[in-house]
Amino acid sequence: MIPVLASTKAGLAAARGTLRGPVVLVPTMGALHAGHRAVLRRARELSQPNGNVLVSVFVNPLQFGAGEDLVRYPRTFEQDMAVCAEEGAAVVFAPERSQMYPAEQMVTVSPGPMGRVLEGKSRPGFFDGVLTVVLKLFHLVQPDIAVFGEKDAQQLAVIRRMTVDLNLPVEIAAAPIMREPDGLAASSRNSYLSARERATALALPRALQAGAAAAAGQRAASPPGASPPGASPPAAAPAAVGPAAVLAAAHAGLAAAAAADPPLVLDYLALADPATFEPAGEGYRGQALLLAAATVGTTRLIDNVRLVLSGPP
Repeated sequence: MIPVLASTKAGLAAARGTLRGPVVLVPTMGALHAGHRAVLRRARELSQPNGNVLVSVFVNPLQFGAGEDLVRYPRTFEQDMAVCAEEGAAVVFAPERSQMYPAEQMVTVSPGPMGRVLEGKSRPGFFDGVLTVVLKLFHLVQPDIAVFGEKDAQQLAVIRRMTVDLNLPVEIAAAPIMREPDGLAASSRNSYLSARERATALALPRALQAGAAAAAGQRAASPPGASPPGASPPAAAPAAVGPAAVLAAAHAGLAAAAAADPPLVLDYLALADPATFEPAGEGYRGQALLLAAATVGTTRLIDNVRLVLSGPP
């Protein structure tokens, strides 16, 4: 399928008028990679049996702060169109900045307390920019469903909250994190990493997996001689593990990377309630997100894993 390309709001409205529902929106900033393909495939599933997928490609200036990589953000439009065609998108909306922001944006959407921690604290104004452009896209596209990736877990959460709080008639769906063969979460920014930087960056997903393993009560094998000769080792029941132990396991996995060349510079490592993004304190039970952000060289990376806490030991 060759997607219809709309570059103006009028062109989008005309293309949208031809689409049968459900219409599923996939908002992107382009530079599409394997992670985007996973989101597009999820969107295609949700559009069945007779609906259509609409992809937006727009590098949103409102979500970039001073000194961030707006200018050097990868732009690969021809490749993006090919990916959209291969994944069955019916329409691609690729507006110029003047179409989305015809004048200085004076009114923006506040993310509230959920958007002022972690990514929101490290990147002030980031979620205001995200929510503002997403709300604009919802108004312009009028989708039935919109799909976002779980790698940007806090972004997904604030978009869901905006949709509920503002009574928007859009269902928010999620696509799981897609990982590259070495375990790094797929990201447009991975292309910035040199081979040595990538080797250091791999500590990030490994540390999160170490934290998830701790939460699951997984234990190292018993040392030789711990059991009588010929005896079967006792079955180890999963131990209840609290947030402090999970965070300690993840921090231990990052220690060597902090001293590597080049080093991994940790921004945050946190365990949070996935509904509110408040810290999961001691005694917390249930679903939680272990989230991290770090910089290697000049590239900032984020990642997360979902886990279950059964309570302190």
